[in-house]
Amino acid sequence: MVASHWGAASAQTPSRRRGAVLERAILDAALEQLGTVGWNGLTMEGVAAGAQTGKAAVYRRWPSKEDLVADALRSGLPRFDTVPDLGSVRDDLLALCRRARDAMFSRPGFALRSVIHECDSVQAERFHAVIYKGVIEPTLEMLREVITRGIERGEVRRDAANSYVFDAVPAMMMYRSKICGSEWTDQEIEEMIDQMMVPLLRPEGS
Repeated sequence: MVASHWGAASAQTPSRRRGAVLERAILDAALEQLGTVGWNGLTMEGVAAGAQTGKAAVYRRWPSKEDLVADALRSGLPRFDTVPDLGSVRDDLLALCRRARDAMFSRPGFALRSVIHECDSVQAERFHAVIYKGVIEPTLEMLREVITRGIERGEVRRDAANSYVFDAVPAMMMYRSKICGSEWTDQEIEEMIDQMMVPLLRPEGS
């Protein structure tokens, strides 16, 4: 009986593995479609073709376009595990901004921006939690740590640890990217840090 059960479990393993590979292919195809044709152009049929499978395989896992895109974003968003610690708040902010820039212009980044820019308010509501937990919250936490560390070193004014200061960098990067088409070169990032954040954070009298 035990041997029979073990044999059945072993026989199922390749099937589960194929299912996982197909699921990954579908999620990758959804990200690719978002980055090329955008939210409005994405179709379940197009995703199925990109994943080299049938439409039924997509609908079997995700009953709607919104469900599929939410899972694709969750699977593709970068993981920010470590906070830069390069010895100064300026260098840490530069490293954070470069990391954010690289994420914005990655395939998942293009996919995320197509959702933000193209969805109407009702559709966008579906993705708020995904975007907040996957992008905004980790970024704000890292900025908070960098600025708090700067306060402890005496580089940053003590009242700078507040939500308006933490929001300044993400807000500027999103605004310039969306409204001005900025691609955030290293020079532009340095100018933002030196002309906006360093004066904003500098202790009085220094």
